[in-house]
Amino acid sequence: MRMFVAAAMLGGLALTAQATNPQSQPLPPPNQSQPVPQPNPETPLQESQPAAPPNSAASPEDSAGYLPTLPPAPKGKSTIMGGQIRDVDPVRDQFLLHTYGQRPMKILYDERTLVFRDGVKIPLRDLGSEDRASVETILDGSNVFAISIHILSQAMEGDCAGRVLYFDPSTRVLVITSDISPQPVRLEIPASASIAREGEPDFTAVSPGLADLMPGALIRAAFESDSRGSDVAKRITVLAVPGAGFVFYGDISFVDVHDGYFILVDPRDQKSYQIYFDPARFATSQNLRVGLNVTVKAVYDGARYSASEISVN
Repeated sequence: MRMFVAAAMLGGLALTAQATNPQSQPLPPPNQSQPVPQPNPETPLQESQPAAPPNSAASPEDSAGYLPTLPPAPKGKSTIMGGQIRDVDPVRDQFLLHTYGQRPMKILYDERTLVFRDGVKIPLRDLGSEDRASVETILDGSNVFAISIHILSQAMEGDCAGRVLYFDPSTRVLVITSDISPQPVRLEIPASASIAREGEPDFTAVSPGLADLMPGALIRAAFESDSRGSDVAKRITVLAVPGAGFVFYGDISFVDVHDGYFILVDPRDQKSYQIYFDPARFATSQNLRVGLNVTVKAVYDGARYSASEISVN
C-alpha cells in the first residue's frame, strides 16, 4: 500500500511538470557544439565600412564645427581704459567698467577677446569682477567692444591716478580715490616731493603747490614704500583743479544725448575724456554722433568736465 501511494505521488509530479512546460524541448547534451556556417570560398569577402554618422551628406568642411564662424574683430582706432570690472554677464557677453570720475561703461566681449592676468593669457571663462584692469576697446557700430583685457592681481607700486578726497597740511597726508585700488589710497607728502601742473597753457601758467591738493583735484602720483610700509609720494602731477577751464578736441567715441554726455578721444595725449553737457542748452547736441570731430570748451567742477561750448570741426 505504501509503495502504491509513493508511485502515485511521483506520477502526479511528472504530470504537473509536463503540464507546466508543454512546449519544452529536450536539451542537447553538454559540450555539444552547434554547427557554424562556413563562408563560401567562391563568394568575395566585402570590406566592412564604418557606420555613417547622421547627416553624413555634409562635406568635411561643413562638419568641422557646428558653431557659426565669428567675424573678424572690428577695425579702427582703439582706446585703452583702466578701472574696475564689475557685473560680468557671460550670457549677454558684457560687463561694466568703473573708471574713477566717470560713469560706468558697458563693454561687450566674445571669443575674439583676449584676456591676460599678470601678462599670462587665461581662458575667457575665467573673467570675473576685477579691481585692477586695463581694457583695450574699439567701437563696433554703436557698441564698445573689448579687444583685450589685462588684469593685475596685485597693486603695483610706482604710479597711481585719482581724485583728491582730502589733504591734511599738518600731517602732510593725502587721501585719494585711485585706479589701482577699490579703497582710498593714503600717501605721505614729504617736503622733498615735487608738485607740477600738466595740461592747458592757462592751467600750467599758475604756480603749483600744496594748495592744488584740494578736494576734487585730479592728480597723478609716483610713490614708493618706506621701511614702515607707508606709501610716500616722490612726485605729484596736478591734472585739474575745481574751477579750471580746459579745451579738448578730437573724435567722439561714444555719445548719450539722453543722459547728456559723450566721450572724446584727444589725439594730443590719446586719452579719453567724459564730458557732460546740457542738451537743452546746445541746439547742436542732437547732431552729435560717433566719429564726429569736435572742439569743446569745458570747466572741471571737481567731479566732472562740463561743456560750456561745443563746436563741430
